[in-house]
Amino acid sequence: MATSVRLLYRGIQGRVRQNVNMSPITEKSAVLISAAEWRADGGIFGALSGRPFLGEANVYVTNIGPHDPEGGPGSVGGVEFHLHADSPSPLDVIVTMTVLDDVASFSAA
Repeated sequence: MATSVRLLYRGIQGRVRQNVNMSPITEKSAVLISAAEWRADGGIFGALSGRPFLGEANVYVTNIGPHDPEGGPGSVGGVEFHLHADSPSPLDVIVTMTVLDDVASFSAA
């Protein structure tokens, strides 16, 4: 079953390497990540009140790499990726990360 989470990154400009540790991600996980500019609306949830919106900057994700746990006992797997915001000034960016079932097979093409 798919699981999705949203993360708000503040002040993104250029290419920024990110790592999110989250159960149930492992090296075998299929992970999809999308990104968009974030516009706060000043609602009751403060800085987290708002929505993704289509702005002028190109905002996108590349090089998505799920990984197994890398720490000691109790650590969980995660995913690394590059978050891009092609903008002359820093932007707030919302990322939606969806973890699907494990990849069924792997072969060389």
